[in-house]
This record gives sequence, structure tokens and C-alpha cells, in this order.
Amino acid sequence: NTLRVANLDDFTPICKVADFVTLLGTYAQGFTIITEPYPETQGIYDPSLLLCCLDASIAFRPVVKRYQSVVLTSGTISPLEMYPKILGMTNVTVTMSFSITMERKCLCPLIVTHGPDQVPISSAFGLREDPSVILNYGMLFEQLVRSVPDGLVCFFTSYRYLEQVLEKWYESGVISRVLQHKLVFIETKDVVATTYALNLYRKACDSGQGAVFLSVSRGKVAEGIDFDRHYGRCVVLFGVPFQYTLSRELRARLEFLKEHYQIKESEFLNFDAMRQASQCLGRVIRSKRDYGVMIFADQRYARHDKQKKIPDWIRTFLEPGHVYMATDMAVEAARAFLLQMSQPYEEVKGAGASVLTPAALKEFQESEARGRQEPKPNSEMEQGLELDLLEEMPPEKRSRSA
Repeated sequence: NTLRVANLDDFTPICKVADFVTLLGTYAQGFTIITEPYPETQGIYDPSLLLCCLDASIAFRPVVKRYQSVVLTSGTISPLEMYPKILGMTNVTVTMSFSITMERKCLCPLIVTHGPDQVPISSAFGLREDPSVILNYGMLFEQLVRSVPDGLVCFFTSYRYLEQVLEKWYESGVISRVLQHKLVFIETKDVVATTYALNLYRKACDSGQGAVFLSVSRGKVAEGIDFDRHYGRCVVLFGVPFQYTLSRELRARLEFLKEHYQIKESEFLNFDAMRQASQCLGRVIRSKRDYGVMIFADQRYARHDKQKKIPDWIRTFLEPGHVYMATDMAVEAARAFLLQMSQPYEEVKGAGASVLTPAALKEFQESEARGRQEPKPNSEMEQGLELDLLEEMPPEKRSRSA
């Protein structure tokens, strides 16, 4: 007999349990069940039961089986060597990384490693509570607010680190001095409040005053919000966005990757952190006519193993003198770059242009079509072979051939 329920809302909890049990019976390999006694890491006992997918190839396998050729493209697929392993792609033929074709240098990546007092800056666990590190971060933040027009976007490694740094900045007066120049908006875990803050941020940028948006990597803003044009002339990433290494879900995934794909824990953690860093910094460049400053504010980005994981379209514009920089030197470089980009310039049109208009594209296609229709003259090599053959002929045949 069918169970007839008048009000399904009264049975929502049992429906969730039924859906969860259905998932348990559907999937086996590549999945695991994780219990989290303290999911919010706040010390509050609020246990949760998770069915976690550890194998990314499960979702990608139907695509590979159905299609003969598959092309993956993205601006943050870096390093390329990791994806065939975790997606189960055994017959990869080509892995290529391309830069951006632009008419002028529209990117200015900077790696800031220390403050003017030569104290290294980093969000590493042993340095994140160091007063000198937070002070140097505050100096960098305050000077950028004074120098960067329009929108400034800052990303932190976690909500907890964002709250910790903001508390110190409030106490030292950094926030009060920043508010004299720009409004400050903060991303929270509440989606509605974050959406409202984003709308106000855009209005402040449209008014000409500019604004600052403080966000968190792996949050809503870092994943899908664009800060194109004047909404983001500079983006700063405070620290390296590693995952919370004590998470039971992450520990289970690391053990699975090590057992099935021979991927070391440090290799995957570095790959995931640099992929997330590229995701955050790429928010400010959304077209070929856009421009912006990208600041990696952590001494660990200067290491070779971190630099080679930065996508080529960013690393191409990274100058040798912009790797080991102090906070004040980075601000001067950002100011000079933005001043240069604000100057008027004559855009290249027609062939050789970075962006073709519809009319220019049509003209280019017509010229290509005319070139294919016109008969091509014999090449110099073909003409030389004809002369050699004429010389080998007897005189009577040569006159008839002529």
C-alpha cells in the first residue's frame, strides 16, 4: 500500500534519512562514510554523518566512455600533470598551456615576501599570530587603498584568519584610516548578507569613490563572482590557501589518493592550494581589454615549487624584479602600473588586433576566401626544375616545348 501523507513538511527529517540510505545503497567504490563530532571546529558537539566521494573519476568516467575525444580547457588547470591522474584519464595525448594574446601588458603580478622591516610575511601556522606579520599586512593593505583607484579585492585563507586579522587591524587603527578613503565590505557565511554586500560594493565602485571587499578563498565570491573592469583593479591574496589539514574528509581523500594513484599528501595539498590561489587572483581579469594588479602576499610564493604551479598566463607577465618584493616596493610598482594603464592608447584594428570587431572579422574571412580562389604562381623551386628539364632536352624538342 502507498503511504499517503497530507503534509510532507512534517516528515522532512525522515525524508533526508531515506535519501541518505538510498545513496548508501547506490554507491560503494570511491565513497566513504565520515562522522564529524565537531563539524564547525568551534568546540560545539553537533555530530554529522557524511557520504563523501573520494574519487573524482567517477563523475568524469561517463564522459570519457561516451565521446572519442575530450578537451578540457580552463584558466586554472595548473599543473596539468595532476588532472589525468585524479580524473582517471589513461590515454591523454596532448597537454598544453597557453598564455593570453593582448595588445599591451594588462597584468602585473607581484610576489610580496617581506615588509620594510625585512620581517617575512606569511599565513603559515607558526607566523599567522605574529604581530609583525599582521602589522606588515596592515601596512600593505592601507597603502594599496590609498593608491588603487576603484575596487580593491582581498582574499584570506579562512574565515577564522579573516576575523583574527580584522580584530588586530581594528585595534591598531588600520580600518579607521582605510574608511577615510574607501568603504569596506566583508564576506560572511550568510549567503544573503554576502549578496547584499556585493551589490553595495558595486554601487560604491560605480559612484567613483571605490570600495574594498574582504573575502575568503573557497567561498562564494572566490568561486563564481567576477570583478571585471573598475570593480577590481587590484586583488590581494593574504597567505597560501591550504585546506584545513585536520579535516576528516580531507584525511580520507588524501589516503585514497595515496593508495590508488600514488599521489603524495604534500603534492596534492600544494596542487590544491595553488589552484585555489589562481582561482582567486583570476577574478579581476575577465576580458582582453581588462587590466589589474595581482599580489601574492606570502613569502612561500617565491619558492620555485610554488611559482611553477602558477598558470602560464599569469607567470608570463611575472618580471624577475617582481618576485622578492617588500610591501612598500609592491605598492610603488602597482601605482606605476595603474598610472601607465590609465593613459589613452590607440587600439590596433584589423589583422593583428587582439580583439576583432564583427566587421573586421568579416573582412578577414573574405580576404582569406579570395586568397584560396586565386591561382598560386609556381614556386621558385618548380620553375628551377622546369629550366633543368628544358636544358636536358634535345634542341628540336626544346623548341617545340617552348
